[in-house]
Amino acid sequence: MVGLIAALLCFLMIWQLFRLSRESGVRTSKSLWIPTFWLFIAASRNVSAWMQYGDPSAGDQYLEGSPVDRAVLTAVLALGVIVLLGRVRRTGVFLRSNVPILAYFLYCGISVAWSDFPDISSKRWFRALGDVVMVLIVLTDPEWVVAFRRLISRVGFVLLPLSILFIRYFPNLGRVYTRGGSPTWTGAATDKNALGMLALLCGLAYLFRFLELYRDRKRRGQTGALIAQGAVFAMSLYLLLEAHSATAFSCFFIAAIPMVLTYLYAWARKPAAVNLMVFAGVGVACSALFFNFGSSMLEQLGRDSTLTGRTAIWYNALGMVRNPLFGTGFESFWLGGRLERMKVLIDQGVNQAHNGYVEIYLNLGWVGVSLLAVILITRYSRITAAVRQMAPLANVRLAYFIVAVVYNFTEAGFKMMHPVWITFLLAVMVLPEAPPAQDPPPITLVRTDRFATRNLEPARPTVRV
Repeated sequence: MVGLIAALLCFLMIWQLFRLSRESGVRTSKSLWIPTFWLFIAASRNVSAWMQYGDPSAGDQYLEGSPVDRAVLTAVLALGVIVLLGRVRRTGVFLRSNVPILAYFLYCGISVAWSDFPDISSKRWFRALGDVVMVLIVLTDPEWVVAFRRLISRVGFVLLPLSILFIRYFPNLGRVYTRGGSPTWTGAATDKNALGMLALLCGLAYLFRFLELYRDRKRRGQTGALIAQGAVFAMSLYLLLEAHSATAFSCFFIAAIPMVLTYLYAWARKPAAVNLMVFAGVGVACSALFFNFGSSMLEQLGRDSTLTGRTAIWYNALGMVRNPLFGTGFESFWLGGRLERMKVLIDQGVNQAHNGYVEIYLNLGWVGVSLLAVILITRYSRITAAVRQMAPLANVRLAYFIVAVVYNFTEAGFKMMHPVWITFLLAVMVLPEAPPAQDPPPITLVRTDRFATRNLEPARPTVRV
């Protein structure tokens, strides 16, 4: 009975969050619900898991995937492609301006040819293309800034209250137990790290939106939105602290500080200041994790010198690489004999390297790592330029970029249908909007004392960023 009342209150709260955050006078395409569903599944559980259909840990489902998930996601991807076909011109502009990202995904597709499991690898590649399709649906929306904001809000408004409900009142849905028997929180996600990641990504977006609304608080109707954003930000912090995910916790502060400072202060938007904050945050994380500087920091975050067994995974996985240049093929390393051998070597089940850069190397070799490096370098310069110009969402895009870089030190986040990867693509694929196509300015007659002359001066185009 108590659980039922808590569930009713939870759903009432979700409804209120949507109602209070409603923006009057601004409409986004209804097709935004397609990437919303995609991100909802990526940030929580597969469709089959929500339906309690089958055992996701079973070996055949890990290799082939659930038929329910495959059918649903294929249908969603098909709908997304149909939407983009209706926006073909604007989609083409985005694709042409993001050649490094296209090159990376093209190489991923080519790498299927040398995979030991080409059928599985090709299926995963098509699903990875779905991430690009969903990101393009958001960014090609006529009101893409609002669409970007609503995408994160809609997912968080549901998953954050639902996670607290599961943890507190339905522990069989919101908690799991470790080998030692101690409980860990999962909420609406699959494990504590996924829960921390959800709180991290939503918390950054809600914090930035709260700052925007607070700066513009004198406008009519902003009080409700401020309350809603403040409430979900508090939920994000609560889950971030209680999930005990050291990676998500540290990433939040490393990314939030530059985001807040560059939004509030002009001096922080100068190139030297932005670079200093970003490289200092990344450098501190890197030195503490890999160069034994700041070992006390790791201990305070609950990590030891082995990074909770990650160093053993890296050492053994790197020793299995047979083709350092090209890797084993897209999403193919953790399959077959290699997976079974890793279980024996480290005495536990594992299906990722717990390091995004190592994961890319295992699957795509040095070529894949180089293509990823090109994306990071070229897109970073674009984002810092947007921050300097105070372009829409530039600050939160910078935060998501930093999260992607740091998060992948200890987790594999450059993967298909991974929320860190999806938000990273959202952050780096945004481009300044071209001036809308306009008819030539009308020719008007200007009457003077003796004759009429033509006014041929064109109107100045308005450029939105």
